[in-house]
Amino acid sequence: MRLFSALLFAMSLTVAVPEVRAQSASDGAAFADGLAALNTKGFDDKAAAINALAGLGDPRAVDVLQAMSEGLLFYRKEDGLVVVAKEAGRRQYDITDPVSAENLGVVSSRDLRKISANNRLRQLIRGVLGQFALLDEDVDRRIAAALDLMKSPSAEAIPLVSAALTQEEDPAAQKVFQTTLSVLELRADDPATRLQAVEQLASFVDPTLKTHLERLLLHNGDGFVEPDEGIRNAAAVAIERIDRRIAYLTVIENLVFGISLGSVLLLAAIGLAITFGVMGVINMAHGEMIMIGAYSAFVVQQAFRQFLPPELFGFYVVAAVPAAFLLAGTVGLIIERGCIRFLYGRPLETLLATWGISLILQQAVRSLFGANNREVANPAWLAGSIEITSGLTFTVNRLYIIAFSLIVVALLAALMRYSRFGLNMRAVTQNRSMAASMGIATGRVDALTFGLGSGIAGIGGVALSQISNVSPNLGQSFIVDSFMVVVFGGVGSLWGTIVGAFSLGIVNKFLEPFSGAILGKIIVLIAIILFIQKRPRGLFALRGRAAEA
Repeated sequence: MRLFSALLFAMSLTVAVPEVRAQSASDGAAFADGLAALNTKGFDDKAAAINALAGLGDPRAVDVLQAMSEGLLFYRKEDGLVVVAKEAGRRQYDITDPVSAENLGVVSSRDLRKISANNRLRQLIRGVLGQFALLDEDVDRRIAAALDLMKSPSAEAIPLVSAALTQEEDPAAQKVFQTTLSVLELRADDPATRLQAVEQLASFVDPTLKTHLERLLLHNGDGFVEPDEGIRNAAAVAIERIDRRIAYLTVIENLVFGISLGSVLLLAAIGLAITFGVMGVINMAHGEMIMIGAYSAFVVQQAFRQFLPPELFGFYVVAAVPAAFLLAGTVGLIIERGCIRFLYGRPLETLLATWGISLILQQAVRSLFGANNREVANPAWLAGSIEITSGLTFTVNRLYIIAFSLIVVALLAALMRYSRFGLNMRAVTQNRSMAASMGIATGRVDALTFGLGSGIAGIGGVALSQISNVSPNLGQSFIVDSFMVVVFGGVGSLWGTIVGAFSLGIVNKFLEPFSGAILGKIIVLIAIILFIQKRPRGLFALRGRAAEA
């Protein structure tokens, strides 16, 4: 009976907690009385006193309850004054009056008696301190406190969260508070309140909220957790609505992630498509051009950190793009002039030679930078995520990569369409012998084309450095996928490369949840092989006498 009365008293006081944000402290006498009530032998009485302190909404209660949880709350034997203590030496404590915040000096442990707490009281204190955090001045702490209450919901916290919600001004915190309140109200005594909470949770998409609804449908030894059949039926309908919404948002998420993966494949494959289409060279070192671009971003990042002011660090990515293009393009020119131009018309020897070059480049990078991964930091404008709606969030860096890849493709298309070099490159692609007879220096076109393709691969490496660690093996992860994109889309076709990259990216993302990443790639490879049997030239075959021969 005494326990019931204490709990009833505590619940009535809990309703008053929200006033803490309207007034900085409760009446001093009430706080002193609540503090003195902790000095009792019965744990049930202590639990009632803890709830009473929480109900006062006095911020001084935070230090008191924290000290009690840590075993540092005592009362002085001579007058029964409750004090907060700190160890000040062997069997010595520096004590403070929590009512007046006056330091009472250092006393011997013989003059004090600890106000003990068991595990149940410590758990109660943790919950009370979490409730006090709902009233914190920092919005992030308030949100964290609401999320903690959601993890271990209790009907006793409903009045506090409800009142905190009415006083909350931050939109993000209001949303979290409302969700937490709905989860707590699933445990309310009033069936109408529980039904309203079920209907409110049905509008969310978070799978963790669905688990709270599923709990209502569980059956224990005495019956269902939720005794009301109407509420159980509403919970079942709400779960179905959440599942449908999650499935719908999953499709959108996979589609956007597939486009993001397709953008990465596009940046990796577009340079290969140019060189393969113009020169007919199977360049196994193309992945290393991507790697060189990624390491260029790492070097530029380190230079910005060491030589420029911190406020300019975010611009290192912008500076890394032309640096990677020039470095990878130069390496590509050297490879073409020093090796590949002697092997035209011998595809197998070209494949073996470029494979050897790829091994040399990998080892050179290991010697310069080491074999360990190198981290390239995201600048502030590339970090974070954007929440489109509840349950649908996209990272900023991937959205930028999508836009960046489209810009690169647009610039390349303009170069090929409106520049003299682009005209010569298209002529050599369609009919090399006719282009040579018209005075076009095909060898020069080959060299510049190889440098251009390598430079674009280097730009792709800069983009990849923002979503993955930089390592000597970075390019090897994309070389096979790049060849699949080129063959599927059509050798030498810019549009074919775009369609092929995005198609493979989207298909891979939709296959991965069902088959796994490795098996998904195998399925895609088999599908491309079967497709090539029907259309050997890919989706967009080049037109021209030489191409059609």
